[in-house]
Amino acid sequence: MGMTSKEMLDAARQNVPEISAPDAKQKLDEGEFDLILDVREPAEWQNGHLEGAVHIPRGLLEFQADPTSPMANPELAGNQDARILIHCAKGARSLLAADTLKKMGYNNVASIAGGYEDCAASGFAIAKD
Repeated sequence: MGMTSKEMLDAARQNVPEISAPDAKQKLDEGEFDLILDVREPAEWQNGHLEGAVHIPRGLLEFQADPTSPMANPELAGNQDARILIHCAKGARSLLAADTLKKMGYNNVASIAGGYEDCAASGFAIAKD
């Protein structure tokens, strides 16, 4: 049998740092991250997102992170050494996304435990399109 989602998340936690939303806000305010990446779905993004975040839905991440892909997103794929902070709604998708990026050669990635919900409660600036 293959891995369960819980086993996948546990494996990702061994490879990717998770930080709390308050710690993430402090680190962002201090300039410790170059990019905030939101991997939620488009409808989630439209309902509100962290100001300044780049939106790449989890299902497109590999294609938009690959600098050789015709779908490459220059904000992400243009610098594999960037310090990237990733979030989703609650922290699971972002953890898997960060693990994927590490496998793709991005070494400075972290996931926000608690995701967007904790970020909104921690005083992050929220934008709506």
